[in-house]
Amino acid sequence: MSDSTSKDWKPRTHAVHGGTRRSQYGEVSEAIFLTQGFVYDSAEAAAQRFQAAGEDEFIYARYGNPTVRMFEERIALLEGAEDGFATASGMAAVSGALSAMLKAGDRVVSARALFGSCLYVLEEILTRYGVEVEFVDGTDLEAWEAAITPDTTAVFFESISNPTLEVVDIAAVSKLAHAVGATVLVDNVFATPAFSNAIAQGADVVIYSATKHIDGQGRALGGIILGTRDFIRKTVEPYMKHTGGSMSPFTAWVMLKGLETLDLRVRVQAGSALALAEALTGHTALSRVIFPGHSSHAQHALVQTQMGGKGGTVLSLDLKGGQEAAFRFLNALTIPVISNNLGDAKSILTHPATTTHQRLPQDQKDILGITPGLVRMSVGIEDPDDLIADVLQALEKAG
Repeated sequence: MSDSTSKDWKPRTHAVHGGTRRSQYGEVSEAIFLTQGFVYDSAEAAAQRFQAAGEDEFIYARYGNPTVRMFEERIALLEGAEDGFATASGMAAVSGALSAMLKAGDRVVSARALFGSCLYVLEEILTRYGVEVEFVDGTDLEAWEAAITPDTTAVFFESISNPTLEVVDIAAVSKLAHAVGATVLVDNVFATPAFSNAIAQGADVVIYSATKHIDGQGRALGGIILGTRDFIRKTVEPYMKHTGGSMSPFTAWVMLKGLETLDLRVRVQAGSALALAEALTGHTALSRVIFPGHSSHAQHALVQTQMGGKGGTVLSLDLKGGQEAAFRFLNALTIPVISNNLGDAKSILTHPATTTHQRLPQDQKDILGITPGLVRMSVGIEDPDDLIADVLQALEKAG
C-alpha cells in the first residue's frame, strides 16, 4: 500500500487526502478492510510481527486496521497532532483517554459544565477506583488557578460546554496546568476540528466524538483520541486494545467520507447558527439566546481568538414559559427533528433537562443554567431563511 500524504497541505486538503493508503488496485475511494485478523507468510513472520509490527503491518482489528489507520492519520493531520487512536464511540474516547492514564491517588481538576456521561465517568467511575476529582467553574481562571495544585495529574474540560455553551480559555488553563506538570485533556466536539486547533493552543490530548460533525449525517458512532505519539501508542493503545473500545473498519470508512466535507458543512452550519441567533435575540418568548459567536455571549472576545470568530454550530434558547412552553415549541417545529445528537446535516433540537442531562440533581442543573425552558439547537445545512421562519412560527405557537 502507498501513502502520498504531504504534511505541507492545508487543513481542507488533509481532510480529503490525508493518510490515504491505496492498494495495488489504485482505488479512488478508500478501501474497507473488513477483516478481524491478518495472514502471515510463515510462523517466523507471525512471531516477528507480534514482537514489533511495522508501519503497514497489522495483527488484529482490535489493535489496528488499514482503514482505521487511514482515519487516525487523517484526523491527526487535520488537528495538528502526532497520532490518534480511533474508538467505538465518543464516550469510549473520553473514558479511554482518562482511564488509560489515571490510577488510584491521582487527582483531576475538571470544568463543572459537562455532558451527562462525562460527569458520570468523572463522578462515579474514576472516583470508584481512587481518583480524586475536583470541579470548578470552567470560565473562572481564578478558580482554575486555585484548584490546579502541584499534586494535579490531569485537567479535563469541554472547550465549549454542553448545553449552555460556556467557552473555556484553552491557552490560559493549559498554561496553569503545565506549570505543575499536569496533562490537559480537551473534549473539543462543539468547536469542531475546523474552528479550533486545541493542540496549538496548549492542549496535550484532544478528544472528539466522531458521531457528531465528523460523520455529520447521523450514520455511525465513533470517537478519536489525539495527542503525542508516545501518549497514543504507549498509554492509550495498550489500554484500548485490551479493553476492546476500538473503532470498526466500516465505521472508519464512514468517518473518512465525512471528513471530506467537514469544513464545508460546519462553515455553512455556523453561518446559519449566527443568523438564527441574530434573528432571535430579544424575542419576547425567550429569556435568553446563547450562541458563542454572537456579540451578547459572555466569552465572545475569547471566541474571536480561540475559534477565529466562529461560534460553532449549536445555539441554545431559553423559553420563558418553562418546560411546557419548550415542549410546545419543539412539537410545533416542521423542519428540525427532535433527537439527542448534534453536528448533523439535519437541524436537531434537544430538551436537556429531560433527556441528556435528566440524571443531574436539580441543584446541579441550577448551577449549570439548565433550566426547564432550555432547548439546545444543533443547526444543520438547511436554508437559514427556512429555519428562521420555522423557529419563529413555533415560538409563536409556544406562547
